[in-house]
Amino acid sequence: MESGPDIDRTALIFLGTGCSGCVPDVRCLIQPSDPPCPVCSQSLSLPPHLNPNYRCNTSLLIDYYSEKDGKHSYVVIDVGKTFKEQVLRWFTFYKIPRVDSIILSHEHADAVHGLDDIRSVQPRSSTNNTDTNPVFLTQFTMDSIERRFPYLVQKKLKEGQVPRRVSRLDWRIIEEDCSKPFTASGLSFVPLPVMHGEDYVALGFLFGEKRKVAYISDVSRIPPSTEYVISKAGAGQVDLLILDTNTTQKKSSRATHICFPEALEIVKRVSPKRAFLTGMTHEYDHHVHNDMLMEWSQREGIHVQLARDGLRIPIDL
Repeated sequence: MESGPDIDRTALIFLGTGCSGCVPDVRCLIQPSDPPCPVCSQSLSLPPHLNPNYRCNTSLLIDYYSEKDGKHSYVVIDVGKTFKEQVLRWFTFYKIPRVDSIILSHEHADAVHGLDDIRSVQPRSSTNNTDTNPVFLTQFTMDSIERRFPYLVQKKLKEGQVPRRVSRLDWRIIEEDCSKPFTASGLSFVPLPVMHGEDYVALGFLFGEKRKVAYISDVSRIPPSTEYVISKAGAGQVDLLILDTNTTQKKSSRATHICFPEALEIVKRVSPKRAFLTGMTHEYDHHVHNDMLMEWSQREGIHVQLARDGLRIPIDL
């Protein structure tokens, strides 16, 4: 799984690897500490593509290449507050022409507030009669979106009413159940219910046949039943685990995300062939923590590193 511009192959592209507030943390720039935050302060001196500490909301693009027909399909997991910036930066860089399917892990702002900007990657139409993009989400997330963004939920037009120019979306309900997979753009996904706080369920996803990828971006605790699915005893050894690591140390017993030591403990238990960590705050310095992870990887025998925005990983799914 080497990074590179291999076009006729499936690839994962990290559109964003940051927390809900993103990095840099705006407070570090408008209310600088003394000395200033070393991670956030450099964001003004380096362009984002040269700065792995510049992080948008966590999101993954699956560029799925079908060997049967030689065509690409593009599946995005989560479209948060920074989705348009991610499109401008990485769709243009990697020549991604569109989005075919959208999968939502939960209904928080950093996962869904980019839904309005989906129209920017859909074909232009004066009558707004373009094809819809399927959006896979739980009923709980659907109910939340319908309350907050009623104009995005398809409703029957009155006679003579002109359609509004909004994102054309086809809502498809999925279950919080590991035994009920769904298919998006020809690729099968197994929902991985995880706790995102004390009483809130978010979804991760397991996908791939030739190579198995487990993606868990927002989690405070993985229930044993879900961990079993991604363990060697369950689905077999996962080739790639992408896992949340919001803060460097646990802040509270009521935390909604796992921290760095907890993430590494999960990696050890699941024992994937390789792991990338995502969802980082400004507490992480990409270079410093990857040096730490290099030592940990050598000691534990599992290659782990921090992901970065724009990282592309070719992988056969």
